[in-house]
Amino acid sequence: MGLAVWCMDQAGPFQTLPYPGTSWQPQGHPRQQAHEYIREGTAKLLTLFHPASGQVRAKGVTSCTNQVLHPWLKHELSMILTGLPATAAEVAPDAIRQQWLAWYEGLSQPPDLPEDLPPVRLLLVLDNLAGHKTASWVAWCRAHGIALLYTPLGASWLNMAESVQRIIQGRALKGQHPTTPAQIIELLEATVRGWNHNPTPFEWGGKRAARRARARQRRQALAGSGACALRIRRRRSIIDHWKNADKHDK
Repeated sequence: MGLAVWCMDQAGPFQTLPYPGTSWQPQGHPRQQAHEYIREGTAKLLTLFHPASGQVRAKGVTSCTNQVLHPWLKHELSMILTGLPATAAEVAPDAIRQQWLAWYEGLSQPPDLPEDLPPVRLLLVLDNLAGHKTASWVAWCRAHGIALLYTPLGASWLNMAESVQRIIQGRALKGQHPTTPAQIIELLEATVRGWNHNPTPFEWGGKRAARRARARQRRQALAGSGACALRIRRRRSIIDHWKNADKHDK
């Protein structure tokens, strides 16, 4: 449909404590870490993720209030919109309104859309939190052609930003013992820069889904019970057994 799809989420808080993980220590001499937990503050990671390309825009912060999140989002989304192709010169207002309403069809409480709407240029998937529904933030997004798609907290797997955040968190903090929030932010942002050098696109029905489909095809259902087996050993008939016995006798 020619629309850019981005996902947004906040990861954290990450504490200043030892994170378990692998290390390059010799076998039998594990890396020793202090057991004390000194409360030096926490850090969070603001994340914008583009599943089609795998690119991540992120920023480490010590607090994630609307005064911190919304200005960062507006700056990053403005840069993203600048790089998108221009919309058609003339689009009928009724067609634009139908384009917006198509994304909110079926909602029990559809949003109240203003009369003057720009064409939809970007879809932003984010969690269903109260701070993401601030009137000034929603109005800014609509004025710039950004349709907000909220996902329930219980269905967070729809927000692929959470998936890439788990990857970044593991690569950045496993085996580390940051003692300040600044160190946590440095580790997270450095991992994001390394990820963007060779990003991995996310797609529905990719190689992993194909492997699972092939595995299901190799299985054989057992009498409709829901159980399955990779291979069933078939018993030879009595006649085949006698034939083989005659061959051995000869």
